[in-house]
Amino acid sequence: MAHRSRLAGFIIDCQDTPADQAAAFWSAALGYRAAPAYREEGAEYADLQGAPAGLNVEVQRVPHASRVHLDIESDDIDAEADRLEALGARRIGFVKRWWVMEAPTGHRFCIVRMREDDGRAAANHWD
Repeated sequence: MAHRSRLAGFIIDCQDTPADQAAAFWSAALGYRAAPAYREEGAEYADLQGAPAGLNVEVQRVPHASRVHLDIESDDIDAEADRLEALGARRIGFVKRWWVMEAPTGHRFCIVRMREDDGRAAANHWD
């Protein structure tokens, strides 16, 4: 199915670390401004503002081991999951409103709903 997708950003998963505390470190390390932490659907996040090309960079408090994962955004997350499965990825599960995937290399990533194009890199068009 025809759809669009692009790199949305990077999520810094921080095991059992409050988002504000993690954001303080990563803000200083990356030179981005940390926004106040917020909760959404039982999860805790803090945005790091100022990344290039409108990329979303944020920290997320998680119960699993700390890691960094990327998000790919799409106007049709199911079609994008199908496309990436054809390339060798596998679906791990649907969480809240996105697909958690695993690349053939073992790296986890998420497919999320596309945000507005405002100042962002152009999306890829897939047929």
